[in-house]
Amino acid sequence: MTTGNTLSSPPATSHPTPVQTAAIVSWPPRRPWLCGAFLLAGAAQLITISALLSVDPLAATWSALLLAIAPAPLAAAAAFAPAPVARVAAAAGVLALVAGIVGGVLHTGLFFVPALVVLVIGGLRLWRADGA
Repeated sequence: MTTGNTLSSPPATSHPTPVQTAAIVSWPPRRPWLCGAFLLAGAAQLITISALLSVDPLAATWSALLLAIAPAPLAAAAAFAPAPVARVAAAAGVLALVAGIVGGVLHTGLFFVPALVVLVIGGLRLWRADGA
């Protein structure tokens, strides 16, 4: 007596086709200037947090707390959100960076100047590229 465990066809594979893969992965358009601003703002934000938590801590003023909280999330929203949200996030990020740099220019504010420059350039390119 035989059991009939023979396969008549090879097993089906479930590899998605390139068209299916493109439909699954929807990544926002490439914005290298805003990604650079995100990295620079995140690095400067870590420096500010380290200065606030160090052995000889920085005074917890409004500017230090603004620079410790706001730049990286706003730059991330500008880099990775859809265009209407990215425009608002870029403008809010520029305002937050300018206010924080002015308030903390003697301490850690100057670390944010490169992030401010790159965010301004990326924001301008975003406004021009999207036809606004």
